[in-house]
Amino acid sequence: MTPMLATDLHAVHALILRAFAGMEGRIDPPSSARDLTVASLAAAGEVWTLPHACVILTPKGDHLYIGKLAVDPGHQRQGLARALLAHAETRARALSLPELRLQTRVELTENHATFRALGFTEIARTAHKGYDRPTSITFARQLP
Repeated sequence: MTPMLATDLHAVHALILRAFAGMEGRIDPPSSARDLTVASLAAAGEVWTLPHACVILTPKGDHLYIGKLAVDPGHQRQGLARALLAHAETRARALSLPELRLQTRVELTENHATFRALGFTEIARTAHKGYDRPTSITFARQLP
């Protein structure tokens, strides 16, 4: 299964909205996926897709940032996110970046467990503007 650069950003946008819809009411503040547009996707970085899954990869100086990793709800637990993360590692190596980073919300404990199982470690907790408590966790994985 080889990811491809997205050519249909409208389909990617719809996929992200479906995948992130389950967070409504679970996370505070609401997901930034609600504010995502096709235009902002085009400017976000490399948008890679598989059937029923996508990820945005953005080089950030000393690491490759993994954003909006999304799998269509009816296709979760089939290895699609794992395949996209493996591709992120390949892209980081191609870009000579030694680390992968991503963020997930504090409330999404199942994501924490998944990322830890995939070799990521927590490196920071941050708060969204206007919040006096951590709302996001940053995870990183050094590349071998």
